[in-house]
Amino acid sequence: MARRNIGAGRRQRGKPVHRDGPARRGSSFRCVGCGLDVPMRAPGTAHRNHCPHCLCSRHVDRTVPGDRASSCRGRMDPISITVRDGGEWVIIHSCAGCGWIGSNRSAGDDSSLALVRIAVRPIARSGLLFGHER
Repeated sequence: MARRNIGAGRRQRGKPVHRDGPARRGSSFRCVGCGLDVPMRAPGTAHRNHCPHCLCSRHVDRTVPGDRASSCRGRMDPISITVRDGGEWVIIHSCAGCGWIGSNRSAGDDSSLALVRIAVRPIARSGLLFGHER
């Protein structure tokens, strides 16, 4: 069976994006999770909304992706992964500030290891990882 790089070449579906907001003013942001300087441009998406290294985000959007209309600004921690029809991976985030739960589509340069770690987290916590009980 051929191995496939999960992080590279994921197909992305088109979606409407608010392109006139403050997100277009800067060229990078500092990650609230790991401190990495992250470029705003990302392969496979019209705007960057999370760190490609640790997958953390900041609660900045309210209703439209890229609108930057939320006043919370809390840290959004990745809590789960879901997969849309067609194989697109979506990161589920929970806001540490207000408890809001939202989803962000993965970007082409997201860490494959970080994505897989979140995806297998429920299995690891069950104690049945690799068929062995803890």
